[in-house]
Amino acid sequence: MTKPSFIHYDLSLIEPSFGSPLNDLFIEFDHLRRKRLGGSTHPKVFFRLKHIFHTLESIGSARIEGNNTTIAEFIETKLVEAKTIPSGIREIQNIEKAMSFIEDTVKDYPINRAFISEMHKMIVDGLSPGEEGDVIAGEYRKHNVKIAKSDYTPPDWIMVEDYMNELVKFINHDDSPKYDLLKVAIAHHRFVWIHPFGNGNGRTVRLFTYAMIIRLGFNVSNGRILNPTAVFCSNRNTYYQKLSEADAGTESGMFSWCEYVLEGLKEEIEKIDKLLDYDFLKQEILLPAITHSKERKYITDIEARILKRAVEKPLIQASDIKDLFAGQDNAIISRQIKKLTEKKMLAPEAIVLILF
Repeated sequence: MTKPSFIHYDLSLIEPSFGSPLNDLFIEFDHLRRKRLGGSTHPKVFFRLKHIFHTLESIGSARIEGNNTTIAEFIETKLVEAKTIPSGIREIQNIEKAMSFIEDTVKDYPINRAFISEMHKMIVDGLSPGEEGDVIAGEYRKHNVKIAKSDYTPPDWIMVEDYMNELVKFINHDDSPKYDLLKVAIAHHRFVWIHPFGNGNGRTVRLFTYAMIIRLGFNVSNGRILNPTAVFCSNRNTYYQKLSEADAGTESGMFSWCEYVLEGLKEEIEKIDKLLDYDFLKQEILLPAITHSKERKYITDIEARILKRAVEKPLIQASDIKDLFAGQDNAIISRQIKKLTEKKMLAPEAIVLILF
């Protein structure tokens, strides 16, 4: 069966009908963006979770493209200074570096060709074409491409620069704030539709989307850990299916894509609010994690009991766990606390300890 040729469609905002689910999402996002971050979870615990989530999302972004590196393999590489870094690990490290670059710069610099090129260079750094790299890092492709496992054929390479210029103009155009996240969804699809680079387009477009979201205020400076990768990597097949529907350039296909993106982003924001609820965090994440770690002998029984006490009372002193060491010297308590601190499971805060 012959694959369909490239289908052109105009890049523009779409106007949802009165009863469209998108209108309800616009209202919800406006509320969420104005809502101040706050909750019963200690800030240090929350921001450590933010870091963990970023790592998981970097791994998830690479996995969309077929990277099979496990969480354990990646963490082990970070803990041990290896002479050679496997390409799968380097790919994830590149994503993390690019995310940090975005967080540090996107508020001060426009998202233009230079910014996009810099993201792409960071994504493919140190990777050969056979390892998800690109021979002309940061430069638009000079050849035609086909997308694996897709019936869609991207535009001829000679059209790429004009289409990307149009996209940059589109995202930087001053439109009503109610269209902000709609533009994010449309721009994400348009980038994939253009497929501007020889390789690394998927990883770059997810960072491109992350940069746009940060500029809208859903960023790390106010504690948000929102990352579109979490939306797209949760179900890779759905992601590709929704992209495919939008490829046809029909209004219904684009509405379906935008609803998929915005609904996913809303769910991610709501997850963050759950993490700020310490009762939820305690019952659904922390206590199960301690039990899991003890069962697999990652921690000892006494370490598990100390950590559970820390979960019940996040700010603890040595006296709060003295009953766990009945009849034993205070020096033993101090050694146990030191061990957990060295493992970064507890952290000092003034004269008390906080669970990490």
